[in-house]
Amino acid sequence: MPLIENDHINFGENKVQEAIEKWSEIKKNKKNIKLHMVGKLQTNKVKSALEIFDYIHSLDNIKLATKISDEQKKFIIKPKIFIQINIGNEAQKSGVNKSNILDFYNACKNLNLDIIGTMCLPPIKQDPNFFFSDMKKINTDLNLKEISMGMSEDYMEAIKHSSTYLRIGSKIFGQRS
Repeated sequence: MPLIENDHINFGENKVQEAIEKWSEIKKNKKNIKLHMVGKLQTNKVKSALEIFDYIHSLDNIKLATKISDEQKKFIIKPKIFIQINIGNEAQKSGVNKSNILDFYNACKNLNLDIIGTMCLPPIKQDPNFFFSDMKKINTDLNLKEISMGMSEDYMEAIKHSSTYLRIGSKIFGQRS
């Protein structure tokens, strides 16, 4: 609440149900608050997510894209969406492989999704600069203006590579318990 009282308007959440519990009443009273879904979004949570989130930073597959497209037709406002790219080609991480990004982007546009940018989580314990540079090139190639990259540990490097959305949680709120 202190951040809201000092006119901060953008907040991220990892879980749909937690966001609904925490933000429903606040968003009713503070219409300018923008809520960002920064965690993995499951298709069975899309309807609930669209009811509270203004942005989705984790579009990572065509099944999810189709579900968002179907559900957004029921709402007045479409969410602004970032395509999550598996920039390090890591088996344990979600995201579109960078070699498939153009086809995936075009499929999303055909589904009438409001794709505004890309998002990545670079590999842990590796220099993020290489991956952030790659993301900047991908965004340029797709003619997208927004990049969601950089967290509490690497946001300064992300800024150097034109990140427009930083996900800084633990430096502000502390570690999750």
